[in-house]
Amino acid sequence: MSTEPPLLALDLAGTFAFALNGALTALRTARLDIVGVITLGMITAIGGGIIRDVLLGSLPPATFSDWRYLAVAAAGGLIAFTFGRGLDRLNTPINILDAAGLSLFAVTGAKKALDLGLGPAQAVILGAVTGVGGGTLRDVVIRQIPSVLSSGLYAIPALVGATVAVVSIKLGVEGLPAGLAAAAVCFAIRMVGVHFGIDAPRPRAAHEPGGEEEPPPGGS
Repeated sequence: MSTEPPLLALDLAGTFAFALNGALTALRTARLDIVGVITLGMITAIGGGIIRDVLLGSLPPATFSDWRYLAVAAAGGLIAFTFGRGLDRLNTPINILDAAGLSLFAVTGAKKALDLGLGPAQAVILGAVTGVGGGTLRDVVIRQIPSVLSSGLYAIPALVGATVAVVSIKLGVEGLPAGLAAAAVCFAIRMVGVHFGIDAPRPRAAHEPGGEEEPPPGGS
């Protein structure tokens, strides 16, 4: 369990944001009852933190050693279930909350990795894994291609945010404001990608200029 107040505050904020996101996603994409909605919200909220703690060997995971994680995750799912159906369009709040959870978890994952003695590069990678973990589990459960594989600017913002967090810590700039600043960088990049539909580079399809044409059936 983390005893450092700034890290705990960011962790709980990310948990709440992802819980709302997962529950709203359940309302939009599946006909689930209250148990299903809250469950998907909790899976989204605590998945990244569990993956982080297991990889770090910090057992039992903070989710199970501190009741506040489960309480915040359940509260987020319940709030989304209660008020989410009144929203005509859920895409915008889902994207905002997803970006918020991604950003906060990328920062806390990197910070916790450094606290437990990992190097800067490993901390950046673990921060990104923490950020994308909950959303990946959410997408798998509802049988969608995970956003980290289909959205061009999902893992990249997490890597950038984790890098900013690691660099600031190595420069001696720590605390809640520094963590929020790093998370804000990740959030901004993610939302710019969502708003403008920006994708990371992809292989060119066969019909695009410069791509290789498929030979016609039976041709030589």
